[in-house]
Amino acid sequence: MKYRFASLLSVLLLAAGCCCPQPKCDKGACLPKEDVKLLLPDRIYAVPGVETNIYFANAVRVVNPANYVFEVKAPRGRCDEKRWRYTPSAQDKSGTFNLLFRVHGNDGVLAEKTVAVEVSPADAGKGEKLTMLIVGDSLTNATVYPKRILELFKAPGNPETRQIGSHAGSGRPVVPGGVAHEGYGGWTWRRFCEHWKSDADVAKLKTNREKLYARSQFLKIEDGKPVLDIQAYFDRVNGGKAPDIITFQLGVNDIFAATDENVDAKIEEIFKSMDKLLEAFRKAAPDAVIGVGITTPGAATQDAFGKNYKSRHSRWQYKKNQHRLAEAMMRKFAAADPYKVELVPVYLNLDCENNFPVLTEPVNQDNEKKIARQSNGVHPAPAGYRQIGDTFYCWMKHVLAKKAEAAKKARSAKK
Repeated sequence: MKYRFASLLSVLLLAAGCCCPQPKCDKGACLPKEDVKLLLPDRIYAVPGVETNIYFANAVRVVNPANYVFEVKAPRGRCDEKRWRYTPSAQDKSGTFNLLFRVHGNDGVLAEKTVAVEVSPADAGKGEKLTMLIVGDSLTNATVYPKRILELFKAPGNPETRQIGSHAGSGRPVVPGGVAHEGYGGWTWRRFCEHWKSDADVAKLKTNREKLYARSQFLKIEDGKPVLDIQAYFDRVNGGKAPDIITFQLGVNDIFAATDENVDAKIEEIFKSMDKLLEAFRKAAPDAVIGVGITTPGAATQDAFGKNYKSRHSRWQYKKNQHRLAEAMMRKFAAADPYKVELVPVYLNLDCENNFPVLTEPVNQDNEKKIARQSNGVHPAPAGYRQIGDTFYCWMKHVLAKKAEAAKKARSAKK
């Protein structure tokens, strides 16, 4: 009888979907806690009159940032729904203050980090002469952010600034005192180290742009093979002198097509070329300040990726790839920095929701209603490019402020 009762109870429990007693959960302890990947640098940069932002969606790797609450505690700036923003006034004191960044979920604080905000004086570098070289991919070739940097340096209290480079965007000639750079659409760290077409192939090219893209400006032929020679480049574009500041903004093309299965191997390949190029530049420019912009995120919606790539590539995959590369870059240069490189957090100050291109189109085939959809996955609108320029500018002003402080201490030590 007991056996038949136990069997009947088992059947009833199985029918109810339960075959064993369930553990008692205390305050959600039995639920898996989401691993929020927080991506924040140790410091960010600010200058009077220029807006500095931390866009929360860019600081975390999660499927939907709207599922979380972001909190910033700081003595300056303003915490909004989707960003922390700060535009120093002329009266704001230069120096460093800390902000505490927290990500909250249903179970409380899921991640947090303290970030130093470096506020540089508006007149940092006043009276000096400054040369800069800007290297990058299509984000640089668009020429908007290099132009933005040049415009900001024309404001009162800045050094006399000159950009050097082979062209002013898409092969356009450089005008004295105007914008100049080494930006090439589709290029990678590796391409700058290796790309070289033969004389016969170059002879077939018709336009200046095609010829410009045929070879890396940093290579020359030695023993029949292309090798990096940065000094020869400086001889050609800057009278043999190394620039004071060199920046790189690369990584989108390097990491774009990676998958979860091969992303780590891709990053290793990227770092091999990155090391090769940075080593060559540091050798030729031992006193230059070298800044490497952290690879930028893409547009905020899948609409943009669908417009550009149909169903071949997704926004979420690129988000993961970009985040993984940025994490790896931070670890790499925190652990060892033989090239004396500074990472520039351009990814944080980019509004991926409002500062990417949009197109207005019908909701669907049979609906007359039209809506705006993002239309470019990785290339910002002009306002987004200007935010990239703002970040580089604020970092450069920090570099100039540090230089002035070091000179001041050196003078005091001699007295």
